[in-house]
Amino acid sequence: MDLHLSGRRAAVAAATAGLGLASAKALAAEGVRVAICGRTQDRVDAAVAQIGGDAVGFPCDVSTPDGGRSFVEQAIAALGGVDILVPNGGGPPPGNFASTDFALYQPALNHNLLSIVAMCQAAVPAMRAQHWGRIVAITSLAVRQPMPTLILSNTARAGVTAFLKTLATEIAGDGVTVNSVQPGTHLTDRIRSVTGADTSAAARGVPAGIIGDPDDFGSVVAFLCSESAKFMTGVQVHVDGGAFAGLQ
Repeated sequence: MDLHLSGRRAAVAAATAGLGLASAKALAAEGVRVAICGRTQDRVDAAVAQIGGDAVGFPCDVSTPDGGRSFVEQAIAALGGVDILVPNGGGPPPGNFASTDFALYQPALNHNLLSIVAMCQAAVPAMRAQHWGRIVAITSLAVRQPMPTLILSNTARAGVTAFLKTLATEIAGDGVTVNSVQPGTHLTDRIRSVTGADTSAAARGVPAGIIGDPDDFGSVVAFLCSESAKFMTGVQVHVDGGAFAGLQ
């Protein structure tokens, strides 16, 4: 299926590994020129080599609003503009209400809410001016089903989901769509480090009986950027093998 994305330009944050890297690879396979970032030059260089094509990358920490804004500005400078933005970043430390100090909330909000707001502020004006743009944020299934011991992630990512939904309604008429993808358990380096060769424990509780393939996840992100998805906006897509049990 041709997603009609060849020649578009994408900024994919925190894409040196895991679901960010898979998303960047899927977009590059559709002919998109991709810019990525990561925390070290070595990791960025290794990821760029995997993505191939004319991908570019820079060391940049998107855990703060300034870092998020800087990444998009560097991507715009390198690519001549950004048509697609994939905000992404790691989650904050685990903890529950009793164990989480108040001082930890602001860094979590900076990383998983305000950094994404800053990325959008840097990318959206040009998208609106050209009457075409795609924002697909990678968030978490915890937005639909708050997870025990992840109170910081539950809080910050619920906030960014509300922001993205509001933004979607404001800019839909300009040809810019805004969606998020909420992953369940996928076979990333982090899961491998926890489970080793035996992933059966991680697959328990997933109706599909397996954990997700990051490349399949990347294909979902790429589809949401496509011409065929131009009527999808303000949507939160959970990609979880059926793990979420709710009706919405």
